[in-house]
Amino acid sequence: MPSYPDDYELVTLAGAFEEEPHTLQAYLDRGGYTAVAKVLEGGMARDEVIAEVKASGLRGRGGAGFPTGLKWSFMPPAEGGQPQYLACNADEAEPGTFKDRDIMRYNPHQLVEGMIIGGYAIGATVGYIYIRGEFWEPYVRVQRAIDEAYAAGYLGRDLFDSGVDFDLHIHRGAGAYIAGEETAMLESIEGKKALPRFKPPFPANYGIFGRPTTVNNVETLASVPPIINRGGQWFLELGTPKSGGTKIFSVSGHVAWPGNYEVPMGTPFAELLELAGGVRDGNRLKAVIPGGPSVPMVPAETILETRLDYEALGEAGTMLGAGSVIVMDETTCIVRAVERLAKFFFHESCGQCTPCREGSGWLHRVIHRIENGAGRLEDLDTLLHVGSRIEGHTICAFGEAEVAPVASSIEHFREEYEAHIHGKGCPMAASGRVSRRVAEAG
Repeated sequence: MPSYPDDYELVTLAGAFEEEPHTLQAYLDRGGYTAVAKVLEGGMARDEVIAEVKASGLRGRGGAGFPTGLKWSFMPPAEGGQPQYLACNADEAEPGTFKDRDIMRYNPHQLVEGMIIGGYAIGATVGYIYIRGEFWEPYVRVQRAIDEAYAAGYLGRDLFDSGVDFDLHIHRGAGAYIAGEETAMLESIEGKKALPRFKPPFPANYGIFGRPTTVNNVETLASVPPIINRGGQWFLELGTPKSGGTKIFSVSGHVAWPGNYEVPMGTPFAELLELAGGVRDGNRLKAVIPGGPSVPMVPAETILETRLDYEALGEAGTMLGAGSVIVMDETTCIVRAVERLAKFFFHESCGQCTPCREGSGWLHRVIHRIENGAGRLEDLDTLLHVGSRIEGHTICAFGEAEVAPVASSIEHFREEYEAHIHGKGCPMAASGRVSRRVAEAG
């Protein structure tokens, strides 16, 4: 089991097992809204808040991993009474990711407090929480938290008699994966179709309604109050020098206890796997996707020697992403799994960029052909060639995301593709080793 510092605490899912952890009173009992009071009543300057977040090493927890304090510093000073915005990305559409919805279900006030502090730091007076439309319970909990915060004077005008205003609204999306891309999300908030924008200009210069905007993830913003209360150095030392703090990993797939696990950055994957009860049924580990399907999968022998932080996973040939760890055991048919992922990306492409719109269909159809016994050896080169024509040729990173599981699976499990081609079908299904769930899903 991992060993934690004596003063370690779960900073984002704290109180998740209380009877009503989502209420204002429960949050106040845990020291809620003391961080924003420290900022506003204590007279912390905006630059001081940003400096503390920079010192924490907090990086975006939504997938990109960009330093949060640095991102905040890109916002220009507010001028002329014109609005600036803070937007919270709560779309959480990455398959295998389910951490943000639990924060919103069990600890919504910490998100609200983080947004107030973030809004003050960047000079924003209005915030939007863009929440996935299917998240009914999280939506209800967050809206209730916002209502409670307004009633208690934590939102609205002249907060803590500081002269600072901050209003917060929820905007519900309609379930499009692409709306998780920050500029597509801004388009959706404006009432338009969720299509990614060309960058530059970046949101810090041209965001919601053409005004400066910062976009952060739920987990990122919920990490801000404890950073302010206990200091950036405290948070940094929980993790590694370049990947500070804790991270919630959503562990799913072939483990005994799927769920959310908040651990220090830099925790060895083997320890996280142990926390999740190990590989189910005593089976051997085969492969892991450590950050959701938009990052490359890695074989068991690599991931078992890897620590969970941005740098170590990069050295292993993959990325931390959103921290959605999908575990696959020896009964998994890699080709069938990738075929399902390719179908997902094909369905979710917004269609704006020709390489992605057409290429995603090519990837899915060729892998589907291999999985169903009609594949050819040259198909593997075709998949890699098509992928190379998608990567780097799209407005947003969706192109790289859809190529990642295909290219990485061919790199690490090429022999399994070749076995499908030579045997005209899935050899694991023929041998009875493929899991029942995977077989039924095919």
